[in-house]
Amino acid sequence: MSLHTITDSNHGELKVTVVSQVGQHVLKELLASSHYSKVGEYGRRLTDVATLGAGRKSWSRRLLILTTGSAEAFEKIDRTYVVNSAREARVEGLAQRVVYCSSIGANAESSFLYPRSKGMTENELSNMGYSDSIIFRPAALAGTNRPDKRLGETIGTAVSGFLSHFTSAIEIKVATLGKSMAIAGWYGSEQLPAAAKAQKAGKEPSTFTLINNSGALALANTPWE
Repeated sequence: MSLHTITDSNHGELKVTVVSQVGQHVLKELLASSHYSKVGEYGRRLTDVATLGAGRKSWSRRLLILTTGSAEAFEKIDRTYVVNSAREARVEGLAQRVVYCSSIGANAESSFLYPRSKGMTENELSNMGYSDSIIFRPAALAGTNRPDKRLGETIGTAVSGFLSHFTSAIEIKVATLGKSMAIAGWYGSEQLPAAAKAQKAGKEPSTFTLINNSGALALANTPWE
C-alpha cells in the first residue's frame, strides 16, 4: 500500500499514517519527534512494538486486512483505500496537509497499471481540498524488508545500489524517504528548504508540491528537531 500523512495547521493535533515499507519509517520518525502529540497508524501490517526504541509516545492503531492478486485488487489497495482514508480524514474548514508517497514515472494517462494508479491517486488527493498537498516520487526503494524476496528485485536492487554511487536519481533507502516525508509534513510547502528541489505540479486548481528522488535524499539531511 502507498502512504499518506495528514496533519492540521497546528502541527501535532493529528497525524495519520497508512503504513507500507516506507510508512514504518515515517511512523518511527513521528513517534520520536517532539513536534507531534498524537499519531495514528492504519495498514494491513502494523508495526511490531518491539522494533521501536524506549521512550516513544503512544499511538493509536487499526489493522486493515487487504489482499492483492488481480489488477482490480491492486488498484483497490494502492488507490481506492488511500483516497478513501484521505477523504475521511478531511475536515471542512480546517487547514490540513497531506503528504503522499507516489513513484517515479507516475502518470494518470499511462497504459501501465502501476504508474497509472499512482498518477490517478495524485490527482484525486490534490483535488480533495487540502490546503497543502506534498507528493514524493521516489525512484527504486532500497532497504525494504519483504517476507518474499524475488530474484528480479534482488538483481535490480544490486544494480540500482551500484548506480546510486554515481547519481542521486536512481535509488533511495526507505528509512531515508520516511524521514524526508516526516520533515516535509512538518515544514509544509511554503517552508521547505531549497535542498528539497520542490516543484509545483498538476493543473489548476488541483496543484501540488512535487519532490523527486534527489530532493528527498537532500531533505533527509535537514535538521528539524
